[in-house]
Amino acid sequence: MRDLWRENIGEALIGLVVVLVAGWFIYTAWARTGGGGVGDTMHVSGQFPSVVGVTLGTDVRVAGIKVGAVAAQRLDPESFQAELTLALDSRLKIPSDSSAAITSEGLMGGTYISLLPGGSETMLKNGDIILDTQGSMDMMGLVGQMINRTGDAPADDSKAAAPASTTTP
Repeated sequence: MRDLWRENIGEALIGLVVVLVAGWFIYTAWARTGGGGVGDTMHVSGQFPSVVGVTLGTDVRVAGIKVGAVAAQRLDPESFQAELTLALDSRLKIPSDSSAAITSEGLMGGTYISLLPGGSETMLKNGDIILDTQGSMDMMGLVGQMINRTGDAPADDSKAAAPASTTTP
């Protein structure tokens, strides 16, 4: 009977550890996507032509400092643009004419959304829309263009004007 008790305690402790780790993971994911703080975040949205590399939880930064995260994304059925909902720190006073651009930390770096503050005296509020947006660059497409030399300057026409062969009389 005593061995059965020890075996059950061991299984219960392992089960408790699994539940605690799962709870920590869920809480971290929820907080990272902006769901963690109802009172300390505001949600604004914007439409982007391309959101390649952006997922839920992607950083939103001002001057390189994280001020929020992507909380939701969906495809607008009318404009066929991606609509992102950004969860931002509500303590920040971000002008309403600010712009948002999807950018990366370098060729191999991660993607984030850069907010560029405008000059308006009116500040963004919960539910507002950022009108000035710029989508992400397709790095693989750009590399492909460089490799295939598409988009170069027009070919030199002087080669085409030269005679193909000359005959001697």
